[in-house]
Amino acid sequence: MKKIEKLIEIEALLENLMKSHKDGGILRTKILFFCSIYQNLSVSMIIDKLGIKKTNFALMTAELEKDGCIVIKKSNLDRRCRLVELTDKGRKELDDYLKELDKSLGNTTPEVDKAVDILSAYLNKII
Repeated sequence: MKKIEKLIEIEALLENLMKSHKDGGILRTKILFFCSIYQNLSVSMIIDKLGIKKTNFALMTAELEKDGCIVIKKSNLDRRCRLVELTDKGRKELDDYLKELDKSLGNTTPEVDKAVDILSAYLNKII
């Protein structure tokens, strides 16, 4: 199988795995995750990282903000730039979800862990 076909297969399998642990909240979880690893990330940067439409992002962030999981604020450096910050409630929701997902994956071998690290590094380099 060609490299791109394998990547498509991996993406589909991962999305199905994520769906099985959250009722349709994949986008919600992805936004919480990016806010967690990239503190004070701008709205436009998150949209670029996720590769989604601004309207989808706006709808989800409005819901997350209403639920108290994120705070959207203006940057101190550039008042035109809006930053997304994860709250304690959002961090707990993300942590609970990741623990549940990790539990379902079970123990992995060092080879699998290394392969995941290599794939992640490769994709981060080309995106």
